[in-house]
Amino acid sequence: MHSCFVPGEILLPDENISAAQWACLACDQFTSQPAYWAEAAGLRKGKPSTLDLVLPELYLGTPEQADYIASIHADMERYAAEVLTRTVHGFVYVERTMSNGRVRPGLVGCVDLEDYDYTPGAKPLVRPTENTVVERIPPRLAVRRDALLETPHIMMLADDPADTLLGPVAAAKEQLPCVYGGELFQGSGFLRGWAVEDPALVQGIVEAMARLGSQEEFNRRYPACAGQPPLALAVGDGNHSLATAKAHWESIKPTLSEAERKTHPARWCLAEVCNLHSPAIQMEAIHRVVFGAPAASLLLAAVEFCDQEGIEITNQRPQYEYHVLTARKQIKVGLRHCKSPLAVGVLEAMLGEYLAGHKEATVDYIHGESEVRRLAAEGNIGILLPEFQKDGLFPGVVQGGVLPKKTFSIGHAEEKRCYFECRRIRP
Repeated sequence: MHSCFVPGEILLPDENISAAQWACLACDQFTSQPAYWAEAAGLRKGKPSTLDLVLPELYLGTPEQADYIASIHADMERYAAEVLTRTVHGFVYVERTMSNGRVRPGLVGCVDLEDYDYTPGAKPLVRPTENTVVERIPPRLAVRRDALLETPHIMMLADDPADTLLGPVAAAKEQLPCVYGGELFQGSGFLRGWAVEDPALVQGIVEAMARLGSQEEFNRRYPACAGQPPLALAVGDGNHSLATAKAHWESIKPTLSEAERKTHPARWCLAEVCNLHSPAIQMEAIHRVVFGAPAASLLLAAVEFCDQEGIEITNQRPQYEYHVLTARKQIKVGLRHCKSPLAVGVLEAMLGEYLAGHKEATVDYIHGESEVRRLAAEGNIGILLPEFQKDGLFPGVVQGGVLPKKTFSIGHAEEKRCYFECRRIRP
């Protein structure tokens, strides 16, 4: 059986470098809060950190972007020679303890990009859960194109109710070497990692993933879709990072021989795989904040959109319920008779239509209610979405394809995957 998730040569920093110093939160967080990234840089100034290896999305498209990228590539070369002194030949089992005490287990390994495709309508073993905006790939590709290293904030999800993938590794963790551990900066919790190099455990992981991606298992779990191409892994976080890795691989693949294509390190992408059924995986709706739009204008457009779509606005047993925030008010809006199977689908369609006719307005996707309220208090329009039910994720992807853009987030912003492990993506 074929596995889309395999072991790799995973690089770790010198054991004297603390987790707090080395780890850095995912670059696609706090995109409207430059103070967060300024603080992050200040805390690590002059010290080796994965912050030096990534470009916070706050700076994408800015005049400084080229200088940032040049600095990143230079630091990768230096860190590979001087800082990344340890190698795990296999997987890394990780546990992330959140500020509320929840522990999220995961496995860091290599996803085969030959098993992944973000083209609309494609049904590979590894699939995105949301539409990939191809226009967002080029600036990210500029970072990866000449990079020596990758460090992942990508989180993949496996639909594994019997816990066949992570369970055996978690049960054996006390016998595994702990390769890092420590408190993280800026309220991001505690992180520990164990090297999984034992041949039996490594083979067990590969075989478990192969079973999860088999036609037989797919037919059993999703009888309504029996016979369709199976799904093994769905993207939880880092959709555009994985898409960028794929775009990079496709760009260099024509330059390689058949033999080189089988072994070139860029064919794989480092990622963490988690079990969707873990109690620690809490999926939260990603809220919206609209900038540069008068509240009256946006609300009127929403009413007109509902009229043309046959959607009833009501607070009597609504199908979906939203909270709209301005500097002075909070309005509860209920909708029913919606065609979309998700509340976010209705909102995305309405906002897309509004933004197309109001070029002065923009929207940002916000993780966490408190940040939405802060931005609304500053004169913008916040829209809080209802809770996202994670049990519908895999059936939704299998039956209906990708979900609307920015449908869910795995936990709060501070709980996103931190960069830690690295891997060479050039021979």
